[in-house]
Amino acid sequence: MPEFLQDIAERIRALLLKLRRGKNVPKTHVPHPTDDGTPRKYVRAAYKSEMPAHHRRKPPKHIGPELHVDPTRVVEVALLCLFVYCAATLTGYVADFFKNRQAAAALREEYYAMMTPAPYVPEATAAPELPETTPTAALALTPEPTSSATPDVPATPEPSPTPLTRLEPMAYPGNPYSRVRSRFEKIQRQNKDIIGWLTVEDLIDEVVVKRDNSYYLNRDYRGYHNKNGAIFMEETCDLSTRPYTLILYGHNMKTGAMFGALRNFEDVSFLRANPFLTFDTAYEDGRYVIFAVGTYGLDRDDEHYVNLGQFFSKSVQQRNAAIDAIMEYSLFTNAVGVYPDDQILLLVTCVDDDSERRIVAARRVREGETEEEILRDVEFFRKR
Repeated sequence: MPEFLQDIAERIRALLLKLRRGKNVPKTHVPHPTDDGTPRKYVRAAYKSEMPAHHRRKPPKHIGPELHVDPTRVVEVALLCLFVYCAATLTGYVADFFKNRQAAAALREEYYAMMTPAPYVPEATAAPELPETTPTAALALTPEPTSSATPDVPATPEPSPTPLTRLEPMAYPGNPYSRVRSRFEKIQRQNKDIIGWLTVEDLIDEVVVKRDNSYYLNRDYRGYHNKNGAIFMEETCDLSTRPYTLILYGHNMKTGAMFGALRNFEDVSFLRANPFLTFDTAYEDGRYVIFAVGTYGLDRDDEHYVNLGQFFSKSVQQRNAAIDAIMEYSLFTNAVGVYPDDQILLLVTCVDDDSERRIVAARRVREGETEEEILRDVEFFRKR
């Protein structure tokens, strides 16, 4: 048996003896040589033999028979306990995974049922009879006489636009009073913290909640304890007006649940085939295109440090600095343009190093911009 296992077995045996006797196990005295070379224990023994019997210390009485423990058996029991603990933990993760998936499927069915209203069938009505009309002659338009003696007036130059230095609050287009839409009103009856729905084709189709940055780490969207947690929004995101930046968090689950599937975007082939994602809030729908993917540092001393707080700044200069940093340290180069007044969506999950995060960054598809035009830029994604 290896020495470290023997040491562990001896320690466990000593602990069991201590519990059995109800008192401290006497320490083992290492004999020290005296001046003449005789070990001290023999000196003590000789001294005690010359002492009167009533002065001699009696050996401690053991309570019950002396316990003999096989070190190999102790190690086997310890390994068995470790195995049972790991099996119980794994079983808990699997059970939570299936519970979460079942609850999410029920909510998903209810959510999408609200998005597909019954088709409108117009009633059949007879066409109204139109009175007969007689053609009339077209009116001849005569141009007004213009004076040729008008002096030439020099054209006034148009003022150059003032560069944008600060972002102003922006109302939701089509929803200036920030009213919760009907399909979210229904699912919010289950939990008032529900504020959005994230869809990444063939990967993620989950509800998004918002409270603080810790409550949903170990709770599902209903608030029940679950090791998979839920996808939740950064607590500082203000949804009273359309925010310029949205940050969503989710666990990096080995099963691929929550944000465990974000690792697929580190494959350039997968990214080119799936560059779009959808995030609908309770106030508006949103379609986004990915422009950066990578693992970024949270410490200032990190080589790939990105200050996520700058994305919430109203200063165009600071916002540009954050956009430049996240694109510079991305795993890919691309031709997708990003402006400081674009609405940006960040999907953030943990990695093995606690000081780093995997981030998938996307910006909203602009008004008048088509996905076909964007796909031409997506073709320029290249691995660094």
